[in-house]
Amino acid sequence: MSAGPISFQAAKQVPIAHVLAHYGVQLHATGGELRGQCPLPEHTSRESRNSFSVNTARNLWCCQSQSCIQARDGELGGTVLDLVARLERCSIREAATRLTEWFGAVEVAYVPVQAASASRTNLPLRFQLTGLDHSHPYLEGRGITPITARTLGIGYYGGPGIMQGRVVIPVHNRSHELVAYSGRSIRGEEPKYRFPPGFHKSQELFLLNRASHSGNDSVIVVEGFFDAAKVWQAGHRNVVALMGSSLSDVQAGLLQKHFRSAVLMLDGDAAGQGATEAITQRLSQTMDVEPIHLKPGVQPDQLAPREINDTLSGHQRPARGRER
Repeated sequence: MSAGPISFQAAKQVPIAHVLAHYGVQLHATGGELRGQCPLPEHTSRESRNSFSVNTARNLWCCQSQSCIQARDGELGGTVLDLVARLERCSIREAATRLTEWFGAVEVAYVPVQAASASRTNLPLRFQLTGLDHSHPYLEGRGITPITARTLGIGYYGGPGIMQGRVVIPVHNRSHELVAYSGRSIRGEEPKYRFPPGFHKSQELFLLNRASHSGNDSVIVVEGFFDAAKVWQAGHRNVVALMGSSLSDVQAGLLQKHFRSAVLMLDGDAAGQGATEAITQRLSQTMDVEPIHLKPGVQPDQLAPREINDTLSGHQRPARGRER
C-alpha cells in the first residue's frame, strides 16, 4: 500500500451506503435508518439479527449486540473508517488508503436515506470493459476453458478503474442487460470479490438471462460465479448462482417465476449445507426442490465435468417447452 499522505477527512466522507454495497451487506430501511445483521467479524451472536444500524445522513454505524460491543472493548460503533478497519482487520490509516483506492479521493455526494431505501433496481451500465484476457492462467487454474470464458464474458482486465488487475465477471439482469461487473482478486487481495458501488446483488441471479431461455423447467442453483461457470461448461445451461449462500426475496421470486423445480447444489461446508436446508424449506412451498448434499469441504467448481454430471444425474427433468 501507498505510504504517502492520506486524506482521512476525504476518506471519511465516502458514503457508508457505498461501502456496505462494496461488501455486499444488505440492510433494510427502518424508521429513517438502515438496519440488519451485523457484518463485523467479531460479531458472534446468533440471536442479534437486527442489531446493526446505519445512519446514512450522518455516515455513522453502530451495533447494539452486547457480545459484539464487548468484543470491541465497549465501542458502540463509529465512522466509515472504523467500519472498514474492522472488516479488513487493518489500521485506520490502511482503511483510509483502501477507501481512497476503491472510491477515489473525490467529493462523493451522500446517498439520502430516502434514496437508499427506495428502489433497489440495478440500472444497466453504459459501458463495457474491453481487452479482456479469456485465456488468463488464473482461469485455466480454475478449470475454465477460453471458450467458456469468452462466451460468458469472463476475463482478466488490465485497464483502469476499480476492477484493474482482477478477473471480471459480467452480471446481467433477467432482460439480458449488463448491470455490473464483479472483480475476482487473483493474488490474494481483499476483498476477494469487488462489486461496483450501489450494486445490489440480492436483486439478481447470475446467468438467469441464459438459464431462463434454456428450455428447461428445472434450474440448478449454486452459490458462486465459478460454480455456475463449471456447471454451465459441463453442459447444463439451466444453472444460476446466488452470488452467495443466502436467497433474497427477489431471487426467490425470480426462481418461482421462471422455473417449476429447482436442484440445490450449494457448497459442502457448514454454511452451504445450512443454506441448503433453509432454501429448501422456503422454496418447497411453491415449487419442487431437490437438495444435493456435497461431501464436506467440496464445492461444485472443484468437480470435473464427469463428476458434475454424475452428481446431477437423476436430479433433473428433461428440457421441454413451457406454458407461461
